[in-house]
Amino acid sequence: MPIDISAIVPILNEEESVALMRERVVAALEPLGRPFEVIFVDDGSTDRSFELLAAMAAEDPRIVVLKFRRNAGQTAAMTAGIEYARGALLVTMDGDLQNDPADIPMMLAKIEEGYDLVVGWRMNRQDKWLSRKLPSMIANRLIGSVTRLPIRDNGCSLKVYRAELIKKVPLYSDMHRFIPAMTLPLGGRIAEVGVRHHARQFGESKYGLSRIYKVLIDLIAIKTILLFARQPLRRFAALAGLAALGAALAVWPIVSAGAEAGGGSVMVYTTIATLLGSLAIFLMLLGSVTALVFRRAAEMTPSWLDDG
Repeated sequence: MPIDISAIVPILNEEESVALMRERVVAALEPLGRPFEVIFVDDGSTDRSFELLAAMAAEDPRIVVLKFRRNAGQTAAMTAGIEYARGALLVTMDGDLQNDPADIPMMLAKIEEGYDLVVGWRMNRQDKWLSRKLPSMIANRLIGSVTRLPIRDNGCSLKVYRAELIKKVPLYSDMHRFIPAMTLPLGGRIAEVGVRHHARQFGESKYGLSRIYKVLIDLIAIKTILLFARQPLRRFAALAGLAALGAALAVWPIVSAGAEAGGGSVMVYTTIATLLGSLAIFLMLLGSVTALVFRRAAEMTPSWLDDG
């Protein structure tokens, strides 16, 4: 039977919560009367999480367990679940019971209104203010200002996607929090809805202030992707033009000075002009290759790319 809904739950050392998590997700999806699967991705747990998950999968065919040999991070675990998922609609959430599976039916109803992605917004977030809330507030402001996408809670893992969209989004590093922005070049229609958030019942958070550095680095990458996603050849051609102008300015002192120019000065200006000229050629070639890549992507999703 074709799977309609795939719920994806990354797990890292959550042995105390996996049974309750499975119970709540199944309780949220069963009343819908639609075929579903729950994919737990064990991100290299060192406790009994995988053992408990494997036992659940043995007794319930709707439970799927993927196992990483070592810890690879939440984005990698989420990506593995997305790639494996067979459903037309995919749901992602944290495995620590802070996201409430009871919100899933409401979010599924929202995506059926014609959206491609529904993002959860933790309205009453139950986390420590200094180590969790404050960094999240700063990150959301930065992401919003860079991407111009007014999402209030990019860090909420509770999201619902159309599989045909999310499977085309390249995810790496800690990009899971940038998924709404990453769907912009694909023309994704996005909605944000308020969801519940609970205090952590078991264990400790796996994330701290150290993630701020990763967010800033990934934000630079996201801005670059969004900048060059549309009309890449024109963007690279503009940069190539600047490099060519720099090469011309470097050549001008040599031409104007003529034979009076010293050997050392000629060597310096010639080197600069050669480097800038080579950079201009490289940027034009890179722009041509990028335009071909994006044109190929446009053939698969025609609405997301202007002619470059």
